[in-house]
Amino acid sequence: MATYSNTSYVAKNVGTSAVNIIPAISSGTVAISSCIIANTSASPITTSVYLARSSVNHYLVYQATVPVGGSLEAIQGNRVVMVTGDSLYIQNSAASSADAIVSALTAV
Repeated sequence: MATYSNTSYVAKNVGTSAVNIIPAISSGTVAISSCIIANTSASPITTSVYLARSSVNHYLVYQATVPVGGSLEAIQGNRVVMVTGDSLYIQNSAASSADAIVSALTAV
């Protein structure tokens, strides 16, 4: 039986280039319990969060608006399970416009 460890992944100043916040899973699973994107810019932004599997992007949030001084919890109340080869990305509409924190359970 697998045991799990709590972990978090962070990204600072996420901008218009997709940031790989959880790199490809080499084995086992990662269960994402929370993904929060905080707008750190002086203007509203849009953000997208997606899981890449087999070179196909599967959006959890697509171009959702995050107000000035606000945040968006892209994953809440449920778990998104990543399997071998999956990666998680975040991309925004403006350069250096948000910070992101992802909380997850990682199989050890």
